[in-house]
This record gives sequence, structure tokens and C-alpha cells, in this order.
Amino acid sequence: MTNPLKKGDIFHIVAASSIISNRTDLLSGIKVLEEWGLKCNHIESVDRSWGYLAGSDEVRFNELHPNNHFPLIAFARGGWGSARLLEQRQPWREGWMVGFSDLTSLLLARLANGFRGGVHGPLITTLGAEPSWSKDRLKSILFGNSVPDIYGDPWGGGVSKGNLIVGNLTILTHLIGTKHLPNFKESILIIEDVGEAPYRIDRMLTHLRLAGILQQLSGLGFGSFSDCKNDKDVDKKKSFELLDIFNDRTKDLKIPIVSNLSIGHCYGNASLPLGSQAIMDGNKGRLSLSS
Repeated sequence: MTNPLKKGDIFHIVAASSIISNRTDLLSGIKVLEEWGLKCNHIESVDRSWGYLAGSDEVRFNELHPNNHFPLIAFARGGWGSARLLEQRQPWREGWMVGFSDLTSLLLARLANGFRGGVHGPLITTLGAEPSWSKDRLKSILFGNSVPDIYGDPWGGGVSKGNLIVGNLTILTHLIGTKHLPNFKESILIIEDVGEAPYRIDRMLTHLRLAGILQQLSGLGFGSFSDCKNDKDVDKKKSFELLDIFNDRTKDLKIPIVSNLSIGHCYGNASLPLGSQAIMDGNKGRLSLSS
């Protein structure tokens, strides 16, 4: 169990992926955390770059694993680059770690190594624009308070319990075959993505099936799949829409499934603590965290 944060705790910002290109959004997110009574560690990553990354692998690795221990590591932004850091041995520590999108690789790798405290939730550069309920939800998780259930579209399948695994579909799929994926057996998996054509979603879900991952789950949730549409010139009679693919690739699983959950590349992006016990009700379209 990760210790709840308290006022006065220091948070450490890590730019593990792409370059921080919007200082205004960064400062807006910092302001939210400071309004909760947290204090920001010195930031060194603004305008830092190495090609399209926010610094060399060594620089970003050292930022991810600082000499001093901080109770909260908050990722600055997504993009690409965090998985490159997994080529080195990770000296994980207890504490909170918040992010999503490209940071899925680090959140899942940390969970696979037995560390709790990872939260799939807003980045520093997206936090300021989140609606109040989403900010309150993240604050409640970090400070040890209960959070309300979240709802999506029910696809049936009854009710199940399991450890919660949440992440970006593309990033998760690219970790298959590595040691950086947690145990999916009887877990509840929530996936999301952005800007992927339906045939690529089909390919990735098929990859998860071929790896035996979907067949191990006790529950499955689809979050936001923003801008995951066929091109305008695609013949609709000779293609599949996203929901067609979701249905086809999951119809034989016989587990609770909920779609259209407010999780991922959307405002608000409902925070979820990885590794926590959860309950999925496929009949009511509800995802709950167990007490």
C-alpha cells in the first residue's frame, strides 16, 4: 500500500518522452498540484532536447531515478521515448507515479516489478485543462481518499473482480515479449489510444489475442479512442468501423466488457491506480475500485 500524500510533500517532474513544447500548460499543471499543498522540485527539463526527445536517454533516466527520493513523480508529457529507458536496470522506489500515453511503458514495467502507486492519469501538461471532477479524482487517489465509480456503455458479461491494469494500447502491445508486462491472469484491463486507424486497432487486438492476453482477463474496458477513424476516402462497405472491431475481437471472451469509459486522450481523463482491486459490472457499465 502506497502511503498517501500530505501537504508539504515535494513532487518531482520527469520529462521521460518528448520535448516539453508548451511552458504555459506545464505551469498550469504545476499550479494545480501546488494548490493541493504540494511543492514542486526544481525543474530542469523545460526546452531540453536531444533530437525529438526531452534529453538523451542518460539524462532522462537520471531524471526518472534521482538521488533524492520524492513521494510523487509526475510525468510532464507523452509522445515517445520512455520505453528506451527500460533497456537499463530500473532502481524502482516506493511512491506515486502519475502519467499516461507513452508513459504506459514505465507504469507497466514498474507494476511488473511489484511496485504499486502507479496512476494512469493526467500529465502535468494536461492536468490544468482537466475538469474539476477529474482533478478531484486524482487528488483523492494521491491523498488516500475514496473515489466514485466511473461509467461507460455496458456490453454485458456479468460482474467480475481483478487487479487493475490500464494503458495505451499501442505502447502495451509493443511490450509483448519483454519482461516489462505485469501478470494479466484474471485482471481487469482498460485500454485507450489516439489517432490509430481501425485496421491498426484490429492488428493490435489480434496481437493481444495471439499472445493469449485477452483470454486471461476477468474484465475488459475500452477507454477513449480519439480520432481512431477510417480515412474519408475509405469505402465503408469494404471496411470496419471501430466498434465493429471491438465486437469481433472480444465476442468470444465471455467476460464483463464496458466501452466508452472516460479514460485516455480526452478531457477528463479519469485517474485509475494500477494494481488496485477493481470490480467491473458489464451489465451496468460500471467500474469500481474495491475498498
